[in-house]
Amino acid sequence: MDDFGIIKSLDHHSNISHFNYTLLSIVKEKILNNSYEDDSSFTSVCEECDSWFIQNFTSTYAKYYHGFVAITICIFGTISNILNVTVLNSKDMVTVPINRILKSLAISDMLVMVEYIFFAWYYYIHLPKEMNFPYWGAVFILIHTHFTQIVHTVSICLTVTLATWRYIIIGCPGKNSLLCADKRCTMAINTCYVFSIILCSPSFFMLKIRATTVVEDKEYTLYHTALSDLGVENITYLVVNFWLYAVFIKLIPCLLLTVITIWLIKKLLKTKSRRHLLKNYNYRLARGFKERTHKKTDKTTKMLIAVLMLFLFTEFPQAILGLMMGMKGKCFFLKCYQELGEVLDILALSNGSINFILYCCMNRLFRKNFKKIFITSVLVKFPTISYAASENQSTTTAITITTEQ
Repeated sequence: MDDFGIIKSLDHHSNISHFNYTLLSIVKEKILNNSYEDDSSFTSVCEECDSWFIQNFTSTYAKYYHGFVAITICIFGTISNILNVTVLNSKDMVTVPINRILKSLAISDMLVMVEYIFFAWYYYIHLPKEMNFPYWGAVFILIHTHFTQIVHTVSICLTVTLATWRYIIIGCPGKNSLLCADKRCTMAINTCYVFSIILCSPSFFMLKIRATTVVEDKEYTLYHTALSDLGVENITYLVVNFWLYAVFIKLIPCLLLTVITIWLIKKLLKTKSRRHLLKNYNYRLARGFKERTHKKTDKTTKMLIAVLMLFLFTEFPQAILGLMMGMKGKCFFLKCYQELGEVLDILALSNGSINFILYCCMNRLFRKNFKKIFITSVLVKFPTISYAASENQSTTTAITITTEQ
């Protein structure tokens, strides 16, 4: 989410009950001047962002569709992540360290979804209609900006931890009991939360709430978020923040995940090739149990590869844009990166909402526990349904036996 949301609302919505066009022009000029006045590089750099995609598609999408699309995805994502947490927290699954990491990932994604529902309603639905800029609204947007960045960074760290954990399990099988113990898993999850807060802390001082006073028929005070005095006056601080975001929060995790994902895919192909060769020998009966174990391991690895590739698909564009932001500075952040804010948001929200579908499609134990928790429990609670289902099953069985005879 950009820190210039108020300006976007002023730009995108012309059906305004409280302010007329003259007042809007004054407000936009004052807010803009508060944020990047006297920046000689502004015009030359920002001309590179005048593309059809930014000028038309992103603005139209943000104006008419993003609020409703985001709320829909977040509602679905919240429900799906609640299901993820419930299933992964079952006694059959919670003892496995990787499942605990997946559960923590689902919790962080769910927190982002729940908060974003309120933000999307306020910013994209309520605010354009009311055009009222109270102080509490600016506080909410400021909290939203920092909260979502921290929790999403937690999700990134947990995803890297998940990939690293799988790499250790497959690459160092003799050290699994030592390196992948439950205590180390708890430590890794807690480290993700603490490290994310530390990593995001420099950005806490980059934004502030500004009050802009304009006078027309009467005096209006508009509260909005903008770059802080430190961000406007100290270009070094701003550049350091951009590079911190681009390199440590986005680029390095994406590169690490790319390397680990490629390694996991190669390992899968190598295992499949070796298993194919073994079929030509008489090892099959003697190694039956071990082969079943390998197949189970392969299925888990395939599911995690799907999770990692989905993450890379949604995060790599942000990593590239973050790198450009670090190289080109404040203007690219204000006029290019933020114009793509809604598109980047919807990619990240989509990534966090569909892991449940991947788990159901690719993990038999997850499906089994889901059925046990949500379907079997319903049949036990409503015995009439259970009896009808068993009667139907008995009838079907009888028909099948009669037909076969």
